[in-house]
Amino acid sequence: MTSENHGTLKGDTALVMSPTGSATQGSPVSPSTSKPMPELPDELVQAGWSKCWSKRENRPYWFNRFTNQSLWEMPVLGQHDVIVMPHRLSQMGNTLLYLLEYGVVLTTHWPCRRQIEVGVPVTPTTPTVPISPLTAGTKPWNSATGTDEKPGQPAPAPYRPTIIYWDLDIQTNAVIKERAPADHLPPHPEIELQRAQLTTKLRQHYHELCYQREGIEPPRESFNRWLLERKVLDKGPDPLLPSECDPIISPSMFREVMNDIPIRLSRIKYKEEARKLLFKYAEAAKKMIDSRNASPDSRKVVKWNAEDTMNWLRRDHSASKEDYMDRLEHLRKQCGPHVAAVARDSVEGICTKIYHISAEYVRRIRQTHLNLLKDCNITGEMPDLQDRLVYCYPVRLALPSPPQPRVELHFENDIACLRYKGEMVKVNRGYFAKLELLYRYSCIDDPRFEKFLSRVWCLIKRYQVMFGAGVNEGTGLQGALPVPVFEALNKQFGVTFECFASPLNSYFKQFCSAFPDTDGFFGSRGPFLNFSPASGSFEANPPFCEELMDAMVTHFEELLEKSSEPLSFIIFVPEWRDPLTPALKRMETSIYRRHQMSVPAFEHEYRSGSQHICKKEEMYYKAVHGTAVVFLQNAAGFAKWEPTLERIQELLAAYQVSGRALGSPGPSSTPTMPSPASVGGLGDKDSTSARAAPERSASLDTLSTASQDNSSISSPVEKMPPEAASV
Repeated sequence: MTSENHGTLKGDTALVMSPTGSATQGSPVSPSTSKPMPELPDELVQAGWSKCWSKRENRPYWFNRFTNQSLWEMPVLGQHDVIVMPHRLSQMGNTLLYLLEYGVVLTTHWPCRRQIEVGVPVTPTTPTVPISPLTAGTKPWNSATGTDEKPGQPAPAPYRPTIIYWDLDIQTNAVIKERAPADHLPPHPEIELQRAQLTTKLRQHYHELCYQREGIEPPRESFNRWLLERKVLDKGPDPLLPSECDPIISPSMFREVMNDIPIRLSRIKYKEEARKLLFKYAEAAKKMIDSRNASPDSRKVVKWNAEDTMNWLRRDHSASKEDYMDRLEHLRKQCGPHVAAVARDSVEGICTKIYHISAEYVRRIRQTHLNLLKDCNITGEMPDLQDRLVYCYPVRLALPSPPQPRVELHFENDIACLRYKGEMVKVNRGYFAKLELLYRYSCIDDPRFEKFLSRVWCLIKRYQVMFGAGVNEGTGLQGALPVPVFEALNKQFGVTFECFASPLNSYFKQFCSAFPDTDGFFGSRGPFLNFSPASGSFEANPPFCEELMDAMVTHFEELLEKSSEPLSFIIFVPEWRDPLTPALKRMETSIYRRHQMSVPAFEHEYRSGSQHICKKEEMYYKAVHGTAVVFLQNAAGFAKWEPTLERIQELLAAYQVSGRALGSPGPSSTPTMPSPASVGGLGDKDSTSARAAPERSASLDTLSTASQDNSSISSPVEKMPPEAASV
C-alpha cells in the first residue's frame, strides 16, 4: 500500500480536513469510531502506529503518524523504522523537521564540532473526561457544516478558502532550550466571559475619569497601548489585565492623556480648521488655569497669552493657515508647561485609579478560576526536563483543561459564528479553517477536537476584548506585513518565525503572541519577551507601543550577545522621528545592525488587524507613516543570511506588489505602485487609511499637510551601494 499524506496542501489543491478526520482525497480515510478497535502493542504505539478503519474498503488499516506510512497488514516492529542521520541542523529537510515536531530526538553536529541533541519534548498531560461541544455521546462535529455526522451519510466536502494569507507548510529553523510547561491556568469560556465583562467595565471607568476630571475624550487607542505597556512590566497572574507593575503610574497612559490637555490637536488640512483650533486651545487653556490650583505667575502668563491670541484672531482675518499654525505653536510653548503643571496630579490620579481597579479585577477573576479548577479536581505535575536544544514548539500548560461547556456553531454565508451564553464571536470561514489546521498541528490533548469550539471562542473573545469594540479600534496595533513580503523574507533570508503575531494574523504556523494560555493550542510559542531562541531567522513587526518596542530591542541585543549560532532578526517599525523613538535610535546605533532601509509613507501596505473578520476589499490599507526595516544579526547570522544587494532588491520588489490587486497571494501577480496622490494627502482626516492606521502625538509640524521628508535612512553593509537601502 502506498504511503499517504495526512497533512495539508496549499493553493488550489488545499484540502481542509475536518476534526473528524474526514477528507475528500486519498484512501483509506481517517479513523472512524463506529467500529471497535483492539489495542496495539505498546511498542507499536510508541513507534507512532495506530489502527484505523477504512470506510471505503470496510476494513482496518495501520497508520504511522511519524512517517505518514499506511499498511493494510499489521506492521512488524523494526521492519518499517526510519533512520535519519543529519550532519547540520541548518541542512535538515522538511521530513526531518516533521519527525522532530513529533518528538523524535536526534543527534547533530554543529560546525564547532560539539554535539547537541535536537528534539521536541511532548508534555505529559493528565487524561480528562471531555465534554463534546454538541450533544454528549455523539460523534465529533464536522467543520464543513458545524453539525453532527449522521450514520450512513457521506461527509460533505470541506470548506476551501479561495484566497489564503498564510503558509503553514513552512517548518521552523528556530532552536531553543527545552522549557517547562507554563503555569497559566487553562482557558474556560466562563472565565473568559467574566474577564471580558470586567475589561469592558474598566474601559468605561477610564472614559468617565478622562471626561470628568479633564473634560476630554480618552486618546484613541491609549487604553490598548496601556495594556501592551503594562504587560512589559507586569508580573501578575492574569494574561490580559495588569496587577503587579512597578511603577504603578503608566508612562504610556500619562503621556497620551497629557498630550491631549487642554484639547486634542487633530490633523489640520484647511485654514478655517487651523483658526478654530487656535481659538479652542486659547479658550481651554484659560479655563483650565482658572479652575485649578495654579500659582499667580502661571495664571498671569496663561491669561495674558490666551487673551492676546483672542484679540489677534478678532483683528486679523487675512492670516494664512501657516500663520495660524505658527501662532498655535507659540501659544503651546508659552502656556503648555503651566497647563501641564496644574494637570499633572489629576492625570497621575487617573493612571493610579485605573491600575488599582485592574488589580482588583484580576483578584476576582483568579479566585473564580481557581474555584472552577478545584470543583473539577484539576491538578498537574511538572515533568522532568533535559538540558538539551530542541526545535521550538508550542506552549504547553502545566494544568490539564477542565471539562468544557457547550459552544454553538453555525455559519452565515462566509462567516463562522460561535455562541456561548448569548455572547457571539465571529470569524471569517477561511480563518476558521486556518484555526482548525493550527489546532491539528499544535494541540496534543484533544485529538477528537471535543474542546476545539470552546477554545476558539475563548481565543477570539480575548482579542476582541483587548482591542475594543469601536470601529477600526485596535486594527492598527496588530497589522501584518503583506503576503509577498513574507514570501520574500522566507526565500531570501530564511525567515520561518514571527516574533509578534496571533493565530488570527500569523503567516507561519510558528509565532509568538501575547496570550500563551489561549494561543498555545493554536501554535503560539508564548510572549516574545519570554522566548529565548539560540538560533534561527525571525521577523519582528511589534505593536506600535514605544515601551514594548524598547523592551524588544533590549531582548534582541541580549539574545545576539549570548548566542554563537546563526541568529537574525529583521525588524519592521514605524519611522517616527519627530521625536525619534528610543527603540529606533538604539537599533540605528546597535553593534549588531547590518543594514537598514526605509519604505516611504503611502507607498506600502499593511494587512488589517481585523483581517479575520473584515471584507476582502478592506484587507489591505496604506501606511500613513514610513516604515524602517532594520537587520540585527550576530556574526554567524550575518554570514548565513547576509542582506546582499540581490536579496534586498527582492525584498523591495515584494513591497511593490499591491495586496489589493492580488487575485491570490504571491509574487506572481503584476506589481502595482499607487501614487500617494491616489490615496489622499497626509492629514486628510476623512481618509479611511488615516482612520485605520495608528496615531501618535507629535509636534505641530506633523499636523499640517506640508510635505514630509521621506528620504531613506541607510547604513549600507559591506559591498552594498547606498542606493540599495531605500525604495
